[in-house]
Amino acid sequence: MVAYAQVRERICGGSGLSYGRPVPDNGHVLEMTREEFEELVAEALDRIPPELTRLMDNVAVFVEDEPPTSDPELLGLYEGTPLTERGEWYAGVLPDRITVYRGPTLRMCDTREDVVAETEVTVVHEIAHHFGIDDARLHALGYG
Repeated sequence: MVAYAQVRERICGGSGLSYGRPVPDNGHVLEMTREEFEELVAEALDRIPPELTRLMDNVAVFVEDEPPTSDPELLGLYEGTPLTERGEWYAGVLPDRITVYRGPTLRMCDTREDVVAETEVTVVHEIAHHFGIDDARLHALGYG
């Protein structure tokens, strides 16, 4: 878990960003193409330290426009078996899936810089789930 704290420090510089930070009604939605948003997600992944990305196993990252209707403000979702829960039985399975949602991110942010920061936080949050870090610990780290 120490490595995750190092990721947080490298990405945020101790800025105290929070996952899903509410923004007061901004009266507009930022415009950003799907391709631009996908590039932000790719850049956030590139900023994950190589010593952590080498440990990631059987996981794919996707961008979708909108989350499930049951949770319209969801920014990201991890679906799969965390590394900490995999055993000898873990073989021949489909990759874990990390999905980052463009629509809610654009609706909650005021500026492009906010989108960049929130996308980085979301990517780190979902990768942390891949490493077995639960929401309670993420909240304690400022990612909840």
